[in-house]
Amino acid sequence: MIVARWHIQARFGHKQHVIDSLKQWYDDVGDQIGWTKENSRILTGSIGAKESEICSEIETSDIATLNEAWEKLATIEPHKDWSKELEPYIVSGTAYWEVFHVV
Repeated sequence: MIVARWHIQARFGHKQHVIDSLKQWYDDVGDQIGWTKENSRILTGSIGAKESEICSEIETSDIATLNEAWEKLATIEPHKDWSKELEPYIVSGTAYWEVFHVV
């Protein structure tokens, strides 16, 4: 099993908007690539992390399954629209992925 985490930072005053938008994304897009409420969650910075940090965490069986989801994601038009709508609310250049193997 692996855990993939997508990190972004919300602009000051827009954290709740970004969280709400990400929750809606899971309903509209995430389900299409197998990312459901059962295998994913949203985390936010608290102690020892930036308060503006928002992390989407997905559990999947292996790297191949994650890669399949990423490839399908690139073809989903509502995902592209969502990304453009979200852009003004996040700090440019802060998005990145981490992938962990569960031992």
